[in-house]
Amino acid sequence: MIDVKNLKKSYKDQEVLKDINFKISKGEIYGFLGQNGAGKSTTMNILTGLIKYNSGDITIAGFDMKKEYKKIINIIGYLPENPKFYPYMTGREYLKFICEIKGLDKLETSKKIDKLLELVKLNKASKRKIGGYSRGMRQRLGIAVSLINDPKILFLDEPSSALDPEGRKDVVKIIESLKSLKITIFLSTHILSDVERICDRIGILNEGNIVLEDSLERLKNKYILPVYDIEFSNNCEDLNNNFNKYDWIEKIKTNNKKMSIYVKNRFKADRKLLNIISNIENTVLSYKIRKSKLEEIFLQVVNNNE
Repeated sequence: MIDVKNLKKSYKDQEVLKDINFKISKGEIYGFLGQNGAGKSTTMNILTGLIKYNSGDITIAGFDMKKEYKKIINIIGYLPENPKFYPYMTGREYLKFICEIKGLDKLETSKKIDKLLELVKLNKASKRKIGGYSRGMRQRLGIAVSLINDPKILFLDEPSSALDPEGRKDVVKIIESLKSLKITIFLSTHILSDVERICDRIGILNEGNIVLEDSLERLKNKYILPVYDIEFSNNCEDLNNNFNKYDWIEKIKTNNKKMSIYVKNRFKADRKLLNIISNIENTVLSYKIRKSKLEEIFLQVVNNNE
């Protein structure tokens, strides 16, 4: 659905994007991650046609960005980080205004507005003036605006940035619901917990380069080795010697009845750890594998790249 090859962008002598490549399949939610200044916004602005690029090839839904830009504009939706509205309009009035600009007939406009307001949970606030909306409500209205032309591809630039926890939860839930509509979503964000919840794949941009791209599950298996948290019925601080002799165990932390085992090889740990524990004369109360976090992967990849 989106195919970017050898994309480069410079501002005078500053090279912002250095030959980046990535692909996004139809219906995917693709998380585009990076630190401030990595080039995320520049990439977003290029893909939505807001700024030009120096070199490279961009194909969106089979259309060439340089040759068929107008066709691309008709099939994409875009939510900027800080969408602007007329504060004196109500939410319904603003959506009607946008529909009129796009040339939709009155019957189609009414049905579409009702559907969009329901989707972004603003139907009860549709007659309130936008100037009285919270930031979260404005972001949800922005999502509705971006969906007016029934886009095949949706670009979202930091949609949950600067929102309170409840507002962010609402926005993320709406984005998640768009999966059923088979819309391809390019999500630029720095909120990693949101990415973990809704994204199918991620790409990490660092200093103008894509330094990592894969599904979240494969990244967790590749980059983060698990920690096994065990709770015993009695104090376990004298049990370290039972584990220290194994080269696939990296380190052990104990605290009274609790033990955390950090491993170098998950395959060996899954096969052998339970057997070792079963031979210890200290009853196990709980045995859990600690889940990897995207934040750990992100920091590891960025720091290694630097």
